[in-house]
Amino acid sequence: MNTLLRSPLFWLVLLFLGLLFGMPYSGPLFHYLFPALERPVWQQSSFISLAWAHLVLVAISSACAVLVAGGVGILVSRPAGEPFRHLVQTLAAAGQTFPPVAVLAVAVPVMGFGSEPAMLALFLYGLLPVLQGTLAGLNAVPAEVKEVAQGMGMRPSQVLLKVELPLAAPVIIAGIRTSVIINIGTAAIASTVGAKTLGTPVIVGLSGFNTAYVIQGAVLVALAAVIVDQVFGCLQRRLTGYVK
Repeated sequence: MNTLLRSPLFWLVLLFLGLLFGMPYSGPLFHYLFPALERPVWQQSSFISLAWAHLVLVAISSACAVLVAGGVGILVSRPAGEPFRHLVQTLAAAGQTFPPVAVLAVAVPVMGFGSEPAMLALFLYGLLPVLQGTLAGLNAVPAEVKEVAQGMGMRPSQVLLKVELPLAAPVIIAGIRTSVIINIGTAAIASTVGAKTLGTPVIVGLSGFNTAYVIQGAVLVALAAVIVDQVFGCLQRRLTGYVK
């Protein structure tokens, strides 16, 4: 219990949940801070539903990015896929150079308003960090270790699953960590095309000159990103200790 109380992650989660449940009752505080605003607290939908929709959007898009970029990274790290490595890296980098708003603007006429175009934009933005982390992690595995595994009679698939991926896991997780953190922040923009996220109060606040709405949404998005970053940090430390 003492260890839990000393963990920054525990207090961050507690603060996040406290704000989610307590924000609707923070009227007196925001009335004091913004006396000119008639409605200084977001009431159109609950922060809990917005947070859930935000995290689901990020989780699905990030999972797809991990599966695609991780799988492609493994393929191009094999001898047969090596000639396509530069092409794959270039395409992934190109996908991330497009501004999210531009991707949304192109996707909306085809896919309509809602979470689908947002998921496409987040998917494209999540590819490059995962791909880079996968390639860097697999390249860092010493050749001697792979040769010893092959000398023990392991097949290439066994070397990959039992030797390369476990050793490369901390670096791969670092790439996934970067990808997910980027997507948590970028998902806030998805509200411009009708997706429900914690960015909804931010977008409405900006369009209606309501600074209180902007602060409420932005604080929750920032806290969510910090919490997820801390979770991945703990996972990386555990994996690094396991590999050592």
